[in-house]
Amino acid sequence: MENKGNMGQGSFFDEIAQMQEKMIKGAEVLMNINFEGSDKTEKTLVYQEDKMRLFHYKATVKKPCKIPALIVYALVNRHYMMDIDEEKSFIKKLIDSGLDLYLIDWGYPTAEDRYLTLEDYIEGYINNAVDYIRKEHKIEKINLIGVCQGGTFSAIYAALHPDKIKNLVTMVTPVDFDVEDGLLIKWSKSMNVDNIVDTYGVIPGSFMNYGFLLLKPYGLMVDKYIGVIDKLDDPESMANFLRMEKWIFDSPAQAGEAFRQFIKDCYQENKLIKGELVIGNNTVNLKNITMPLLNMLALYDHLVPPSATRPLNDAVGSVDKELMEYPVGHIGMYVSSRAQKEVAPKLSTWLQERSK
Repeated sequence: MENKGNMGQGSFFDEIAQMQEKMIKGAEVLMNINFEGSDKTEKTLVYQEDKMRLFHYKATVKKPCKIPALIVYALVNRHYMMDIDEEKSFIKKLIDSGLDLYLIDWGYPTAEDRYLTLEDYIEGYINNAVDYIRKEHKIEKINLIGVCQGGTFSAIYAALHPDKIKNLVTMVTPVDFDVEDGLLIKWSKSMNVDNIVDTYGVIPGSFMNYGFLLLKPYGLMVDKYIGVIDKLDDPESMANFLRMEKWIFDSPAQAGEAFRQFIKDCYQENKLIKGELVIGNNTVNLKNITMPLLNMLALYDHLVPPSATRPLNDAVGSVDKELMEYPVGHIGMYVSSRAQKEVAPKLSTWLQERSK
């Protein structure tokens, strides 16, 4: 008669042995893995002002789109999320499909940048980058692609300078901050931003990053590290994991005065959608956005809930406007298989059809 208890023990010890073998092989993989594959799409530095740098990506087609596009990324993360892997790069997908792309790299603010305001970023850096591209290509208008907070900045810029923007694309962009869902929005409403800015001057990147991690504590701080054990012996999976970890913890500091104004005017007082936001001496009226608009959102976004993004289409004065919703998360808009198969092709085709 078989001893079922012994069989169970044997199976248990077999699993332990397999796990030990996986851990040993995983250690070897980690010692030899190369995960430095981010931000590798070929580009040239064409303009620089303070810490802001403007890059132009090398065209990969003979006749790229006649109207170049400028990508404006958020201040709170690094732009290479859109170029996280050479084989799955969102940016490379766009230029391979024919777009002529520029991108703003905001750099890493330091103590000397504490007094930079939203006006400095929008009417200063973004406007100067736009003017550089217009002059370089001898055109009146360019295409503008805004990502997350960079999308909010882009919508503000397009409303202030509709004469310089041919087409506007916003991706996972908050414009209405008076919504019920979204933990970040709820936290920001009760934030004592004056105390934070007055204490730090320049808000440390680590301070911001811990806040983002707490939005999904189990998924971002526990579950992913448990799940990675099963992939320890897979070099490609581990390289992708480490690239993402590097990006997550590569958080720039925030210029204090710009941070103060963004939290107060947008998150706490919701001035943008109300038509009350003032940049410099000008009030931002989203109805001044009359150029074609493509508004793209992620249905499972834990940072920018869809309810904060959808109202843009009703707020603008555009006749040609489209809202695209994808069943992905905030980062999934750029790194998922759907990003490669649907999001990037839609963005590229939409822009090129309106840039002739």
